Amino acid sequence: MNYLLTYLKGLAMGAADVVPGVSGGTIAFITGIYDKLLESIRRINPTLWSVYRQHGLKGAIAHINGAFLLSLFAGVLTSIFTLAKLISWLLSHHPIPVWSFFFGLIVVSVYHMLRQVRGGFSAARIGLFVMGVLFAWLITVINPGQVEASYLNIFLGGAIAICAMILPGISGSFILLLLGLYPAVLGAAKNLQLDILGCFAVGAVLGLLSFSHLLSLLLKRFRDGTLVFLTGLMLGTLGKIWPWKQTLSWRTNSHGEQVPLHQQNLSPWGYEQVSGNEHQLLLAIGCAVAAIVLVLALDYFSSRQPTR
Repeated sequence: MNYLLTYLKGLAMGAADVVPGVSGGTIAFITGIYDKLLESIRRINPTLWSVYRQHGLKGAIAHINGAFLLSLFAGVLTSIFTLAKLISWLLSHHPIPVWSFFFGLIVVSVYHMLRQVRGGFSAARIGLFVMGVLFAWLITVINPGQVEASYLNIFLGGAIAICAMILPGISGSFILLLLGLYPAVLGAAKNLQLDILGCFAVGAVLGLLSFSHLLSLLLKRFRDGTLVFLTGLMLGTLGKIWPWKQTLSWRTNSHGEQVPLHQQNLSPWGYEQVSGNEHQLLLAIGCAVAAIVLVLALDYFSSRQPTR
């Protein structure tokens, strides 16, 4: 039952990672598996060989929480391969409800993370929070690039994006979008292009093993400071996932389709005037509230589970 629950959490992480502007790390944090995930990945290092020699394969798998990682990443991969088309369709045809849901998700996640800061909010921590907000905001206003989707760039993009994917607030999909690699990677997931997916996966694994050590160390030694910085990152991305936008310019993706390049945020009523489409404000509020209720419910049930 625990592995099934972990698999479902992986499904949620994968669904979040498909959406530019939303991080799977955020889902890991609000579902209570973030620290365990980082620690499990951190244990995949050269010392694992010594564990294998002393305790065999079973001991090595237990050392890295192999069953947990397998269940989680099975869920992530299942979600990416099965939900990529659905989420792409929803973002194209029903963007306001989808963005509103994730907007509510980020807002309540900020609240959820700040609750875990136990040492109070000193001037230094407030400064870290502001730095996180500004850093994330600057990333969201950078104009997307047009990097050639070569194997080397796909490899490097995987290494960079995976670091963002495990950071609450920074979206790996959005990093790929900034690099101009998002259409190629999403298209590969849709069409099962194994050469591109394999190249991306190798880069992602190497990046994940490297970055997880640093992040795990920071959370152990400077937990409160790291938490407020990560929370700032989450808050700083809200502008990117604001539901009502006007597209100022377009670009042609790898499939010859026109997709937004530059956008600006509008009020719901400004959006209705500019686009001629209904602002769907009540539906948007309902979706945001649904996300908030979902996270609070997950937090409530997680707190009631016995600790082991």
